[in-house]
Order: sequence, then C-alpha cells, then structure tokens
Amino acid sequence: MVTVNLGMLHYVLDHVYGAFMHRTKISPPFFSRGWGGSKLELLERLIKQLFPEIEGQNWPPSLIQPIWRTIWETQTAVLREGVFRTPCDEQLMSALPPESHNARVAFLAPKCVPPQKMACVVHLAGTGDHTFERRLRLGGPLLKENIATVVLESPFYGQRRPLLQRGAKLLCVSDLLLLGRATIEEARCLLHWLEWEAGFGKMGVCGLSMGGVHAAMVGSLHPTPVATLPFLSPHSAVVAFCEGILKHGTAWEALREELAAKKVAMTLEEVRERMRNVLSLTDVTRFPIPKIPNAVIFVAATDDGYIPKHSVLELQKAWPGSEVRWVTGGHVSSFLLHNGEFRRAIVDGLNRLPWKESPQ
Repeated sequence: MVTVNLGMLHYVLDHVYGAFMHRTKISPPFFSRGWGGSKLELLERLIKQLFPEIEGQNWPPSLIQPIWRTIWETQTAVLREGVFRTPCDEQLMSALPPESHNARVAFLAPKCVPPQKMACVVHLAGTGDHTFERRLRLGGPLLKENIATVVLESPFYGQRRPLLQRGAKLLCVSDLLLLGRATIEEARCLLHWLEWEAGFGKMGVCGLSMGGVHAAMVGSLHPTPVATLPFLSPHSAVVAFCEGILKHGTAWEALREELAAKKVAMTLEEVRERMRNVLSLTDVTRFPIPKIPNAVIFVAATDDGYIPKHSVLELQKAWPGSEVRWVTGGHVSSFLLHNGEFRRAIVDGLNRLPWKESPQ
C-alpha cells in the first residue's frame, strides 16, 4: 500500500507550475530591463514616505469621483464598472506608464439594501490577475451576506499594462515598487470614497499573494477601522522574489549586467542582496498596527512553495491580536480550492467591526 503525502504533492505542484511559468522561454523573466535607473531612486524615496511616524499621515487622500456605467442588473444585484484618474502626485504620475494613468474598477453590490446597512470590500490583484472576473467570482456569493465587492485593476495589469510588457512580467524592479505605491494610493482613495461618499456601514480590504501585501498596507494606513484580509501573502516582497519560487523567474544576470555597466562588479549573490535591500521597503511589519487588530485575518497555506510559513508568522507577531488561519495545500492549489475559506475570513473580519454611526 502506497501512502501519499498530500502536503508534498501540493508543494511539488507549486514547483511544477513555477517551473512551467518561470523557467521556460514562454515569456521573459521578471525585470529583464534591469533596475529602472533614476525611477528606482525616486521610488525608494517616495516609498519611505509610506512608513508614517504618526498613524493616518497624509489623510484624507486625494478625492476621486469615479465615472460609472452599468454592465448588468437583476432584481437583487447590479454590476457597474468605473474609471477615475489615478490620484498619484505629479512625481508618481510621471513615473507611471501612460497606460496606467486611469484606474479601472468593477463594483458588484446588492440592490434594495441601504449602503449604511451593507459592508463593502476592496479586492486587490495578485501577481498575474489582469481582469475582474476571478475576484468577482470570489465576492459574488457574499452578496447574500449584504457584502458588496469592489475590484481594482492594478497599474501595469489588464488594460493598464504598458505596451512593451508581456503578461505579468514587469520590465524593471522600479515597476514593482511603482505598482505597489500606486495601488495603495488608489485603494486608500477608494475606501475613502466608499465610506464617505457611498456611505457603506463597514469596510474591508483583501487580496491574494501580492494583493494581500498591498491589502495589509492599505488596512494599516486607513485611519478608521477596516477588516484587513491578506490571503496567501508574505510579509514582504523580499520573500517572494528572493526566497520563493519567483526567484527562478527573475533576470538576475540582466540586473548584474546593468550594475557592471555602472562600473559596479558584483557576484550574483551580491545582486540578490541588493534586491533584498530594495524590496525591504515593502516590509509590512514596519507599518502601523491596524485600528482593530482582531479584524485582521491572514489565510495561509500549509505547503506553500511561494510563501514560507515563517513569513506569515512574522507579520502576525508584528500585529498582536491578528489571526492566522491555515488551509491544507500549496499556493496554486489553495488559490484554486479554498475560496470558501477566503470568504469565511471576509465575513468574520467584517463581523468584528462596529457599524459606522449614521450622520446626525
């Protein structure tokens, strides 16, 4: 009788998928055009501003006013798509590719329920999630719980993808930092709009993998209580690109050659160390603890080849009162099979929030 170790199978599946996606010649590796030159230096300065010494720094954010159109409508629900100019300041706007200047969102909401008696969750994109559909499928069943879903299309993804970029493979390291900084600004503005303009009674932010890192940052920086729900997420992009499977899909030689052109000779290990230093800017443990820590629920996989367990536990330790829930599987299998657990975390996180008081 053969005993099958399911945990090992999930872990192997991650590596098989990773080998297919990141070690074949189907598409170029991440950062094939190098570090990003002066853009990287600019972003290193700007991202340091995300670590506020006083919680709620730079609040309120820039105001947005999305322009909406109805995609479909039934007796119980409505789906709209909207567009708004990204609220990034002039420095960030000049660094963003023109294709990313306008943000796109999908908004799925119950009908016949006043917003103050509903919750709304902003869903942020994981690596490679270019469209609205997967996150709308995740949020759809929550309509019966009176929970609306807003899906943000990330810069560099979907219709916001630069012309020269293939798939999710960002061309420069600076693009990764720019994607994150712009996503955080847009998500913060969306939460502000949903809370103060649309009038929702509870708010949340969630995301898978890279989207979970961004969700944690947004939840940390929001000045009022929100449910913060990172799924299959590391505490930092360092883990993803320097420890997990994505390290095999990174153009280390191109990064080293760019430094050599600047008369800086480095070994590959020294190049990886520089990457660690740059991506340490994305370390969520440096961010403030969200307003209601027990409304922070991490969902992590037991046999994740992309995100090691220690990374999840580091963030839980940095945010006392938060909760980690483990699902059996790897990164890929959990992404496909555990939507029910992600939805349960969303519902539970929102249930731990008070309802916003109606204006007098």
